[in-house]
Amino acid sequence: MDDGARQDAPPLLLFPGPKASMATSIPRTGPNADACSHSATHTGDSAEALLARIDPQRLPRHIAIIMDGNGRWARERGKSRIEGHRAGVESVREITTACRELGGIKVLTLYAFSQENWRRPRLEVRALMRFLDEFLRKELETLTHNQIRLSTIGDISRLPPSVLETLDGVRRDTADFDAMTLVLALAYGGRQEILDAVRRIARECVDGTLQPEAITEEVFAAHLDTGNLPDPDLMIRTSGELRISNFLPWQMAYTEFVFTPTLWPDFRRANLYQAILDYQSRERRFGLTGDQMPHRATGD
Repeated sequence: MDDGARQDAPPLLLFPGPKASMATSIPRTGPNADACSHSATHTGDSAEALLARIDPQRLPRHIAIIMDGNGRWARERGKSRIEGHRAGVESVREITTACRELGGIKVLTLYAFSQENWRRPRLEVRALMRFLDEFLRKELETLTHNQIRLSTIGDISRLPPSVLETLDGVRRDTADFDAMTLVLALAYGGRQEILDAVRRIARECVDGTLQPEAITEEVFAAHLDTGNLPDPDLMIRTSGELRISNFLPWQMAYTEFVFTPTLWPDFRRANLYQAILDYQSRERRFGLTGDQMPHRATGD
């Protein structure tokens, strides 16, 4: 992305930034927040004013975010890429908190580290893994306080053993929480996820535990990493790029897309609320006509 625009894979964004917790709100918008006519460009209204316009009965159950623009944000300010990542963690904390506080959002999935990111320079990957480990250790208390369950999708077996141990511990310690699920897409690739599901289904067919005629969309979806999660209702991508970059291709068949020019380190509550309002303004027909729909989109 920009970052991803050339590599088409988001950088890891979970870095140990300032000692703010997910409960800390830091209102801030950046120089790119109003620079484009894409949907969800921040209108300039305050977060409070935008929040008042949101219908709590029609919230998306699952929001997925492609967090893009850390590198560009850093370059615009003459800073290093690492500083861009450090700034991005504030957005992770604030958006996670905002979703939790809205109540009706049950799943937030963040595209944190793609399969393609392993091709980055070895020293950078090592630094990213170290930062991930530090983030997980620091945020366990906040996740616990907010009753947020941590989950992952992707080939996490490729993570360094020490990071995987920390990750497993946080997932285990938050496994019983049900206020919201925070899903980190780590070493994730959508096409690879589909191939892995096909292989699992093929093995079951060979073993005789599954008949080919019994393979439905529901059966296939159950074999994906997200098998226990609802499909995303809303996908947000920051930094102005207009693609999904191998992120949840099966799951987002009927997802509403919102693209914003705001760079991820500048993305705040007001931007999230504007994206939700955009989502609530749409009619989700799922192949039906408008006359067949009893009401506008509910996220159900």
